[in-house]
Amino acid sequence: MSRFRLIRVGVIADTHGLFDPAIRQHFRAVDHIVHAGDIGRKSIIEELETIAPVTVVSGNVDGYEESGFPSEIAIDLSGYRIAIRHILYAGGKLTTEGRAFLDRTHPDICIFGHTHQPRKEWLGNTLLFNPGSAGPKRFTLPRMLGTISIGDRLLTKHIMLKDRVA
Repeated sequence: MSRFRLIRVGVIADTHGLFDPAIRQHFRAVDHIVHAGDIGRKSIIEELETIAPVTVVSGNVDGYEESGFPSEIAIDLSGYRIAIRHILYAGGKLTTEGRAFLDRTHPDICIFGHTHQPRKEWLGNTLLFNPGSAGPKRFTLPRMLGTISIGDRLLTKHIMLKDRVA
C-alpha cells in the first residue's frame, strides 16, 4: 500500500496567450496543474485556477520574472519532488543551465516546455516531461498537453488537441 494518495497532475506549457476550452475537459479530474512557461497572458492562469490549484513558471515570452512568476521552482506533491523550468532543452540538447537546475534540485520529475515538442524520458532516476505546446499551432508540431498520475508509480500521458480552437 502506498504511503501517499494517488494524485493526477495536469501539465501544460507554451500557451502563448491561447486558452483552449478543451483544456477544461482534459483536466476535469486533475488535483493540481503545472504550467511550464510561455503563458502569454495572465488570464490563462486565472482560467486554469478555476479547474485546480496551479503552479506556474514564466518563460522567455513572458519576460521571466517580469511576469510576476518565478523562472523556476521545485514543489513536493504526494511524496515526489517536482522541478519546473521553462527551458531545459534547446537545439535538441540538455542545456548547461538545465543540467545545473537538475543538479541543484534533485527532482523525481522535471517538467519543462520551450521546444513545443512532447517528450518523456528518464535521465537517471528523474522523469523528464514536456507536455508539448497547447498554444497556437506552429509548423508541423502537434498541439498537446499532458497528465502525470503520481502514486506507487508514475504514469504519464500526452493528450492531442485539435489543430484549431473552436
